[in-house]
Amino acid sequence: MVQTGGVEIEISGDAIRLGQLLKFANLVTDGGEAKALIVSGMVRVDGELEIRRGRQVGLDSLVEVDLPQGRQELRVVQERPVPGS
Repeated sequence: MVQTGGVEIEISGDAIRLGQLLKFANLVTDGGEAKALIVSGMVRVDGELEIRRGRQVGLDSLVEVDLPQGRQELRVVQERPVPGS
């Protein structure tokens, strides 16, 4: 499997639903596509296979997605404050 690199995904709360995370990371375009990817066994959360689109993914979680072009890693992190706001 080719490793395509990791991306930090900033969220404002304590958790995000897995389907929303995949959309936010631009790996899928809609919920249906997210569900298809997840139920096909291509997504792991913290090393565990995940098949629930509504799974809550917390801060510091690592989501690994096996895509045709290689594995994409997403790290969920706390949103950083915007300087000057």
